[in-house]
Amino acid sequence: MTAATVALSLAEVGELSLRALLNSNVSRANAGSVAASIVAAEAEGIHSHGLMRLPTYCDHARCGKVNGNAVPTATVTAPGALVVDARDGFAHPAIDLGLKDFGALVRKNGIAAMAVTNSYNCGVVGYHVGRVAAEGLVCLAYVNTPAAIAPWGGAKALFGTNPIAFAAPRRNGAPVVIDQSSSVVARGEVMLKAQQGLPIPEGWAFDKDGKPTTDPNASLKGGSMAPAGGYKGAGIALMVEVMAAVLTGANFSFAASSFANNEGGPPRTGQFFIGLDPAAFAGARFPDRIEELCTAILTQPGARLPGARRLAARERTAGEGVVISGKLYDDLVARAG
Repeated sequence: MTAATVALSLAEVGELSLRALLNSNVSRANAGSVAASIVAAEAEGIHSHGLMRLPTYCDHARCGKVNGNAVPTATVTAPGALVVDARDGFAHPAIDLGLKDFGALVRKNGIAAMAVTNSYNCGVVGYHVGRVAAEGLVCLAYVNTPAAIAPWGGAKALFGTNPIAFAAPRRNGAPVVIDQSSSVVARGEVMLKAQQGLPIPEGWAFDKDGKPTTDPNASLKGGSMAPAGGYKGAGIALMVEVMAAVLTGANFSFAASSFANNEGGPPRTGQFFIGLDPAAFAGARFPDRIEELCTAILTQPGARLPGARRLAARERTAGEGVVISGKLYDDLVARAG
């Protein structure tokens, strides 16, 4: 009998993820890309986008909601514009393909943008912008997701949780990474509470009638997520919808099938990235300026930079690994064959 919890090294997380995906009609190239993102999420303590998501990824590849064997294409459509078609496949390999040329395009023009269309859940958005910042560039990302937030004053979900992310390189440390949804919390956190049979805090979500609820299932089944900052969060969700759906040609959030079940065809959502070369704008001053800003923040007692907890988790899990439920472990082992 499997124990209530199982400890895994990050290497074991990657191997288990890869095997489960390969056994679910996913090509090796695509499986490797997705598995790498799962390892990164678990390493940083973002369990809602780690192994918890893997059964859904496998189910969707098996039922055809995502094409596990898709081969994405990338096309430069203007001096500073790159369009990547995920072809109903996983977002991760499509983004990986685009990032191969994105940095060079940004440096050549000072600024460039990458639109990803006909895509799928891209996981932790900060994971993608952080890799761009690791190359010395500043990066912004906009991602639309299936409907979860009602327009301000309405009660029916229309926008996704529509996350935005930002990353900037540092000379004296890991990049500054900001990753936040347009909702009070990511929908994955509500899904996690539902799986655990736990209530959600007040202020996170509404039921189908637009009334506040602490029942995660009432939010997930016909309800909606509370936008961060009230009408301001709803405004950000609209902005992201324009950037990630209108500009990319992807489905609007209200037309995208759910990431959480097997109903409907491919969601065909979108991601939009803007990269900037600091040298083109701030010249050689950028490294000093960003360190001056970070130092000013960190000199205040109790203050921390965004992403500090993730970095701490990364150091911890590198040695200690991660712990998942025995039930989830058994499920993944069975999927891995």
